[in-house]
Amino acid sequence: MKTTICAAAVLAAMTIAPQALAHQQGDILVRAGAATVSPNESSDDVLGFGEFGIDSDTQLGLTVGYMLTDNISVELLAATPFKHTVSLGPLGDIAEVEHLPPTLMLQYYFMDSNSKFRPYVGAGLNYTTFFNEDFNSQAKGLGLDNLSLDDSWGLAANVGLDYRVKDNWYLGASVWYADIETDVTFNAGADKVSINTEIDPWVFMLSAGYSF
Repeated sequence: MKTTICAAAVLAAMTIAPQALAHQQGDILVRAGAATVSPNESSDDVLGFGEFGIDSDTQLGLTVGYMLTDNISVELLAATPFKHTVSLGPLGDIAEVEHLPPTLMLQYYFMDSNSKFRPYVGAGLNYTTFFNEDFNSQAKGLGLDNLSLDDSWGLAANVGLDYRVKDNWYLGASVWYADIETDVTFNAGADKVSINTEIDPWVFMLSAGYSF
C-alpha cells in the first residue's frame, strides 16, 4: 500500500511540475560554435587573368537572440574575424583579406515551446566590413599595391535546428546565406583598377546554446 501511495505521489508531482520550455517568449538565446564561411565568389575579369578566387575560413561564431513570441525571434550573428586568401588565375595566391559579417535576422520557429526540436527559418540584413587588405610580396613584385575593399550591405537568409539536451542547454546547426558585393580597388603600376566582386558566401555553423 505504501509503495502504491508513493508511486501515485510521484506521478502527481510529475503531472503538475512545470516542464522545461524550449524558446518561449522573453527568452534570450545565446549560441557559440564553429562557423565556416564558404564564398561563392565571382568577379569581373582582372587584368586579363580571369576572376578572383577566395578560400574558405572557420572561426568562432556567436549568435544572440531574443524571443518576441514563442515562435518569433530577432537574432544577431557575430564572429571573430574571418581571414581569406585571394587568388588570381595563373598568378596563384596574391593577397589576404579579413572581414566581419554581422547579420541581423528575424526568425520563425516551428513547433511549440514544449518541443525538444525547434527548426527555424529567417531573413534579414547583412553588413560586411573588410580590413587588413594586403597584397603579398609576389603580387607587389608585379606592381600591384594599395588593395582596398568597400564595405557591403545586403540581404541574408538562414535555416536551422535547435535540440534541447537538458533544461536550458541546446545543440544547434544552421546554414546562412548572405548577399555580399564589393568593389575591389588597387593600383596596377600607374593605373588605378576597380573590380566589381560578388562574394555571396554560405555560412555553416555547429553550436551549443543556452537560454536565459
